[in-house]
Amino acid sequence: MQKSISIKTATPDDLDGIIKLQEANQTSQGGTLSGGLSAKQIEEMMTDMPQIIAVINDEIVGFLLTTSQQVNNKRDVPIVNAMSASYTGTENSYIYGPICVSKNQRGKGLAQLLFKELLRLEPNREGILFIKNDNEASLKAHEKMGMHKVSNFHFNNADFDVFAYSFP
Repeated sequence: MQKSISIKTATPDDLDGIIKLQEANQTSQGGTLSGGLSAKQIEEMMTDMPQIIAVINDEIVGFLLTTSQQVNNKRDVPIVNAMSASYTGTENSYIYGPICVSKNQRGKGLAQLLFKELLRLEPNREGILFIKNDNEASLKAHEKMGMHKVSNFHFNNADFDVFAYSFP
């Protein structure tokens, strides 16, 4: 029996569940995540911005990770650098993503719930993200959330669209 969905801010106790879901959704596993973050990186992000998770029956079935520009600038992530070179955003902007929903929970509105909670916690700030331009499901989902394309870039033989949003 499925319990109700809980949307909440992640804590260090949630790291294993986030990593497990991230690993299950890598391109090598048939997913659409093209990279991964270490537990240490995610924990650092937790000290800086809210990391939102969806939980059903004590299992993390979705996450939305965010990174401030300050934390991002301490790292050298080539694909994020390519995105930032194509669109810098506002002074107070942050990086949205990755977002991931478990395969058996897709199409049920979880991404929108995660995003709604992020907007509640981080109002009036611009979020910037990139999506591989052949990922139709993600492109449609983010457009449905009210995000708009602001740029594009080419990285590792693939084309990406850059989206941004700022809601009160």
